[in-house]
Amino acid sequence: MDVGGWLRGLGLGQYESAFIENAVDTDVLPDLTEGDLEKLGIPLGDRKRLIKAIKATAGGSPSAFITSEAEEKVPSNYFPAAERRHLTVMICDLVGSTALSARLDPEDMGAVIDAFQAACARITLAFDGFLADFRGDGILAYFGYPRAHEDDAERTVRAALDIAAAVARLKTRAEEPLSVRIAIATGLVVVGDLGGAGALREHTVVGDTPGLAARLQALAEPGTVVVAASTRRLLGDRFRLRDLGVSQSKGYCRAARRVGG
Repeated sequence: MDVGGWLRGLGLGQYESAFIENAVDTDVLPDLTEGDLEKLGIPLGDRKRLIKAIKATAGGSPSAFITSEAEEKVPSNYFPAAERRHLTVMICDLVGSTALSARLDPEDMGAVIDAFQAACARITLAFDGFLADFRGDGILAYFGYPRAHEDDAERTVRAALDIAAAVARLKTRAEEPLSVRIAIATGLVVVGDLGGAGALREHTVVGDTPGLAARLQALAEPGTVVVAASTRRLLGDRFRLRDLGVSQSKGYCRAARRVGG
């Protein structure tokens, strides 16, 4: 991953020269603390954003890059034991990644994926979502875990719309603009430590909701967001939606697509 491209994808490209001047590359990102970033002249808000993004990007695991300084601030009960949660799940995939991989040099394709994932991570975290998994050309995010909000469904849709717009604006070595397909579903799940030591880091979810989101993604056109009926009921009239009718996928029923503000 190119650290300059990573910073630009986060909207923090103004710090690229500071990283280069101080020989900060991706191999030392996991070791950065807020104190280190302060020495680089980075203001408090952007220091917080960088620490969040480092944790989200590392190895596809949001918890993998917790620095020693940040780790002290995370309470031991931040991620709860297995419990029932009303969870909204967002799945976001890059459109045409297979064709891009065949056409682009592997290094260039890696830069495309880095920029895509950085944009997804930045926006998901901005809406207090939880990045559960990076899937090569896609992400899986939870809203309502570990922190729950009354408006988690709305937060998820707004994050999805921002991601679709941000990815379309990304400047990469791909000749054509990038686009995403995003699906969202809400439901009751069991999430947390489901299998003893070490399983918590996987943030396992048991329930139909992730599978429903994955199936609904097949209904999404490039650059659009599809939501399940379970999410639609929580949105009220905050968005303009078009009913896509009944999905024939294993009995899952209705979906709607946001088409306006």
